[in-house]
Amino acid sequence: MRLENKVAIVTGGGSGFGAGIVKKFSEEGAKVVVADINFAAAEEIANSFKSFPIEVDVSKSESFKNMINKTLGHFERIDIIVNNAGITHLPKNMEEVQESEFDRIFAVNSKSVYFSAKYLVPLMTAGEGGVILNVASTAGISPRPHLSWYNASKGWMISATKSMAVELAPKGIRVNAIAPVAGETPLLKSFLGEDTPERRKKFLATIPIGRFSTPGDMGNAACFLCSNEASMITGTILEVDGGRCI
Repeated sequence: MRLENKVAIVTGGGSGFGAGIVKKFSEEGAKVVVADINFAAAEEIANSFKSFPIEVDVSKSESFKNMINKTLGHFERIDIIVNNAGITHLPKNMEEVQESEFDRIFAVNSKSVYFSAKYLVPLMTAGEGGVILNVASTAGISPRPHLSWYNASKGWMISATKSMAVELAPKGIRVNAIAPVAGETPLLKSFLGEDTPERRKKFLATIPIGRFSTPGDMGNAACFLCSNEASMITGTILEVDGGRCI
C-alpha cells in the first residue's frame, strides 16, 4: 500500500473532493484525520473509512492549531496535510462581491495554507520531513469570468505552492498542488450559479474529455503526489481537468 502508516490530515474531508481523498488514502493504508467545519459530516466520513474526525475552521489560527494538537495527541506525528477546504462566491461581477465575502474566501482558501506552514513546517523539519498538498483549481490557471476573487485565491495558492516548494525542499518537505476542473461536489451549484441542464452543458463544453471531475479523480491524483512514487516531484501543479487548461 502506497501510504501505509502515514498520518494524513485532509481538511474539508467531510464531503466532495476531500471525502474522495480520505477514501483513497484510507484504502492505501494511511491513518487519516477527517478535518471539517461540519463535524457531523467529518464524523460520518470518518466512520465509513475508520478515520479520526476533527472539527476545524481552517480560517482561524487557534482552530487550526487545535487540529494539529489533536492529531499529534491521537497519532503522535503528522506526515501529510492536504489543504482541501475551500469556498467560493456565486458568479457575479467582481465589483458586486461584498467585502465580507472577499475576506472569507481568502481566509479559507489562502490563509489556511499559511497556517499549515506556520504550524506544520517546524514539526516536519524536526522530524523526517513530509508532504503538503494544496487543492487549487483550474480557476487559478484559466479563469472563468464572474468568479474573479475565487480565481484569484486559487492563483495565490498556486504561487504559494511553488514558493513553498523551493524553500522547503532542502528541509525534506515536498509541496505540490492539484488543480481540479469543476466537479460533482456540493460546490458545483455555486460555480454554475444555478444547476440546470443548460448550465451544465455550457460548462462541459469547455472540458475536452466531456465530463466533470469526481472525488475519485482527486483521490487518485492526491495519493500519487503524497506517496513515495512522487519523491522527485515538488512545486508541481497537476491539472486534473480533462484537458480544460490545454
